Amino acid sequence: MMNKISVYILCVLTSFGVNFKIEAQKQQPNIIFLMTDDQRWDNMGCYGRPEFYTPNIDKLAEESVVFDNAYYAVAICMPSRVTMMTGRYNSNHRVGFVAPYDYTLSQADFAKSYPAILKKAGYRTGFVGKVGFTVSEKAQRPSTPKEHFYKENMRNTFDFFAGSETRPDKGLVLWPENDQGLKDIYREDRTNTGRTLKTGEAMLRFLETQPEDQPFCLSVSFYAVKHDSDKHIYMPHYEQFKDYDFSVPENWVEGTNEELPKVVKENARGYYLHEQRSSTPEKYQRLVRRFATQGYTVDEQVGKLIEKLKEKGILENTIIIYTSDNGRFQGSHGLFDKCLLYDESVKAPLIIYDGRKPKSQRKRREDALISSVDMAPTIVSLAGLKPPKSMQGCDITGILNQTEDLSKWRDAVYMEDLFLVDMFKAKHNPKADEINQELIKNNKSYRARGVRTKRWKYFVYYEHTPKIEELYDVVMDPQEQNNLANSPQHAQILKELREKTEELYKKAI
Repeated sequence: MMNKISVYILCVLTSFGVNFKIEAQKQQPNIIFLMTDDQRWDNMGCYGRPEFYTPNIDKLAEESVVFDNAYYAVAICMPSRVTMMTGRYNSNHRVGFVAPYDYTLSQADFAKSYPAILKKAGYRTGFVGKVGFTVSEKAQRPSTPKEHFYKENMRNTFDFFAGSETRPDKGLVLWPENDQGLKDIYREDRTNTGRTLKTGEAMLRFLETQPEDQPFCLSVSFYAVKHDSDKHIYMPHYEQFKDYDFSVPENWVEGTNEELPKVVKENARGYYLHEQRSSTPEKYQRLVRRFATQGYTVDEQVGKLIEKLKEKGILENTIIIYTSDNGRFQGSHGLFDKCLLYDESVKAPLIIYDGRKPKSQRKRREDALISSVDMAPTIVSLAGLKPPKSMQGCDITGILNQTEDLSKWRDAVYMEDLFLVDMFKAKHNPKADEINQELIKNNKSYRARGVRTKRWKYFVYYEHTPKIEELYDVVMDPQEQNNLANSPQHAQILKELREKTEELYKKAI
């Protein structure tokens, strides 16, 4: 039997224990991962084009590490999103739009994503916005089923969810079901509020309902800046851009670009979409004004997020990561779409703010080569956890902390494009694999893989016969307009990058 002194000591120790537990939880950083849709890397002020008015993102960048050499491992939404959540290359996870890379993500693989790992470690987890991929009990084909069953397959990972497949009016699912504030945000009778504003409101709702004694990880996937019709745009924000003439990139092409490989001109979606949407000065200005409008609306939500974090007194213990899922050509190279391995498609904006760090350690530009496959292992590491072996990317916390030996850091990032528009048309066809082989046999495949170093860009259309190679000196030719693949004086660098591509491909699969 314990005496009164023993009971008193136990109570004191228990009290300290509880306080210690709460303090330990507070020391775990909150993590917010912000992703836009189709936002080209240079469509914001902090990346050199202030005409894209993004004051809040620019202010965040001033307090952050801004990466100038970040690239997508794959530059199209579904596989890119899965790559960033799982830390795995497209050719490894095989989640994409077209056969043979048209699988859903299995529950077992989703359990190794960064939200699931942080959830198991005690984090409150939330997701808001465009999901863009499907989780199922086992990986299955096709990757785009008619129903996604988000609650059945994601409820164990996310405590808070306001998401849909590709648009908020297409299969929106909300939980917790008893959160009236969340339901009010998405009421059908609301007027004068667009998809981006609703995403911002749901993001803030997550923070308003966040317990004080628990760390959180919130993933926000904006539907913007993709699409350009009036219904996708918050039109009051359009007023400031409607008459503005944006600068035109040097490699924008009026009309058609006859320098592109024949296989691209005849088969790639971006070629004919450029003709329809960005091939004249008038078409270019119309679209860019609308993309800029949506970028500004996203920027406004970023500003509201920062203010809410300050209001709650948690900004100093919060990490904010800002990026996009892929780029977009907007007429550069005579293309409109993404996917293809030119920089307008594969170069990523990447801003990482860590409120725990003194300003001297986070106010800088960083030129280390970063891949989108690095996002998941980095987030897991930032939470104080060990990334699983399934993650193929690199933990970049050493670069953030300036403790990494950069002489031993990667000298190239690997990229791949596994999308064929003709296969997209056959995505529900039971003979998709046969159709795929026919396209390859008939020399209609423009699938590509390659590498980007600080000096060079190399990629190859590897299913074409003969293989088509492109090589660019991105220091001397940042617009990638002079293909050096057939230049005799560059034969050695071509050989080295060809070998590097094959080396990294074998590691990626």
